[in-house]
Amino acid sequence: MAKIELSKTTRDAMADQLRRYLRTELEVEVEAFDAVFLVDFITEKLGPQFYNQGLHDAQAVLQARLETLTEAIADLEQPVRT
Repeated sequence: MAKIELSKTTRDAMADQLRRYLRTELEVEVEAFDAVFLVDFITEKLGPQFYNQGLHDAQAVLQARLETLTEAIADLEQPVRT
């Protein structure tokens, strides 16, 4: 699997959200620079778990849709007289 890459804009926005969360919920002040490193850590170490779960969820949705399509196609079958 390729490394999960975030755009600078996304990474910075995530770092800002993380800083606000830590300040509001835990009363911990984290500098912007440190928050970016924390986002990088989370992305590298935890990101693959979320990514894989997303893939499994997408696969389940596609499988359900495929079953629906298969049933719809079967309903179109015409009887064959021999």
